[in-house]
Amino acid sequence: MKKKETPNPKTQPSKGNLYLVATPIGNLEEMSPRAIRILNEAACIACEDTRTSGVLLKHFGISTPTRSYHNFNEEDSSRVLIGMLEEGKDIALISDAGYPLMSDPGYTLVQRAIENGITIIPVSGAHAAVNALIASGLPTEHYLFYGFLPSKRGDAAKELKKLVSYPYTLVFYEAPHRILSTLELMNEILGDRPATVARELTKLHEEYIRSTLGELAKRDSYRGELVVVVAGKKEEPSQMSPEELLQRMEEAIAGGMSTKEAAAAVAEESGCSKNKLYNEYLKAKQ
Repeated sequence: MKKKETPNPKTQPSKGNLYLVATPIGNLEEMSPRAIRILNEAACIACEDTRTSGVLLKHFGISTPTRSYHNFNEEDSSRVLIGMLEEGKDIALISDAGYPLMSDPGYTLVQRAIENGITIIPVSGAHAAVNALIASGLPTEHYLFYGFLPSKRGDAAKELKKLVSYPYTLVFYEAPHRILSTLELMNEILGDRPATVARELTKLHEEYIRSTLGELAKRDSYRGELVVVVAGKKEEPSQMSPEELLQRMEEAIAGGMSTKEAAAAVAEESGCSKNKLYNEYLKAKQ
């Protein structure tokens, strides 16, 4: 915790710290000693759901006062919490499970804290998306964490269409009552790619179901908290020779495109990687 000097009449008290504390996503042993200490020492714990968090806090013997902070009261609660931080009180923000702000409330409070020069300190812990990713069997070097798709099918379809050409692994959260329709929509728009559904992470019935989107959509049901990990778009072998690709690049640039624009246009036409085309063209021109 930040050490504060005793104020005197000529100075203002130092501002408190805002701690963003990760909580267990299932197994309570994921709660770190540091997180327990921070929650014990804070003046207030801002919770997504005080009842849910109350069970966790009681388990670890934490009696710090709590305050509700969720999607429907972010503005009002942020003002109160910023006032407490300005008075020199330390505040801890937690969500129901995992990290605050990761598909959970907290963004407004963090923005207000930054605007007011308040120190923000994350306290590490479990993250369902990362757990699912590293055990999925899909590439992990680069990935996109999307979170929850929109609830309306048309809006979800629009978002997935933006990701059709994305070459890296995609990670989504989904609810049990929507999972089958979401997998069907993914298969329809992204194609029958390799994918993994991870359920009940770190809990008793933890399971990783590795297959393809089409096969995963055929299951009867999925229970529990769910993460869907989907392979990125695989680069298709180009039917054009390297010489033809460079010639198309030359023609596009001669037509007024920049090198990057030409690479993007030829990549879409040929199925090659835009970055690879761009780099090969620059190399050929050296």
